[in-house]
Amino acid sequence: MNPPEEYTNNNFREPEQGGLIHSGKNLGEINSLDKVRDILFGNQIREVEKKFTRLEERLSKEFVNVRDETRKRLDALETYIKKEVESLTERLKNEQSERDSGVKTLAEEQKNLTITLEKKFAQFEEQTTNNHRELREQILSQSNNLQDDIRQKYEEILALLERESQELRRDKTDRSSLASLFTELAIRLNSDTNS
Repeated sequence: MNPPEEYTNNNFREPEQGGLIHSGKNLGEINSLDKVRDILFGNQIREVEKKFTRLEERLSKEFVNVRDETRKRLDALETYIKKEVESLTERLKNEQSERDSGVKTLAEEQKNLTITLEKKFAQFEEQTTNNHRELREQILSQSNNLQDDIRQKYEEILALLERESQELRRDKTDRSSLASLFTELAIRLNSDTNS
């Protein structure tokens, strides 16, 4: 808490006696008050500034870590999806190729062989549909997990910030009480000196 305006360096005014201001004597008292104020509150102000700087650095590191972790997970998820899609595509190509050659080879055989082939094709499509469905569910599950992790990190950062803010407010309140006490003491000393 800053001292009252009448006690700052530029605005300090001695009570007028007979319309005159005693500047030589008062200048030394102003310097003394400034030194006392710096001794009493300088360390606390610097300590609060250090705490704010450390808090800002910690928050910055946490945000960078969350961003990097999110990027890594998204990259891993993208790689996994690409591999799965490539694997499915390769399987589709291979099975389609085998089926084409089988159809050419078995084109002259009986209808029951054609019916069997159609059943296999239907099963393959069903399997592919199931694989796609499972893949979508896995992607959705991983996406939900990632969102939960991000939400949890966000809540942890907010809780940390709230704790630090409360601690700083508590420190500031104690300092304000001390400042008002010393200000009142300075006024009394000043009035005792002038009388």
